[in-house]
Amino acid sequence: MKEKEDLLKHELNRQTGKITWPELEKHFARGVVIKVSHDLDLIEVALSISRDNQQHIHSFLKKHHLEHASIDDAKSWVESQPDFWAIVTAPWILIQEIKN
Repeated sequence: MKEKEDLLKHELNRQTGKITWPELEKHFARGVVIKVSHDLDLIEVALSISRDNQQHIHSFLKKHHLEHASIDDAKSWVESQPDFWAIVTAPWILIQEIKN
């Protein structure tokens, strides 16, 4: 079981990449962009979602560590043009802003 989870983590890590706000805008418009707090590991969140771990996901949501990107976020990102780490866990695109 641990080996299977490690393989999935490795695969998720391979699928993680940098993306810019202009590349994310069309996905934001579709409502599929989810912000992941810097308090969480992006890969661990993707793993929880791919495994449908309701307990973890509910905890992340309750603490506001996992949220749909908002209009206010989009306005801020248009101004600041940040880069993000992103991973697709269909149908969602999970992102963490890269802090400089």
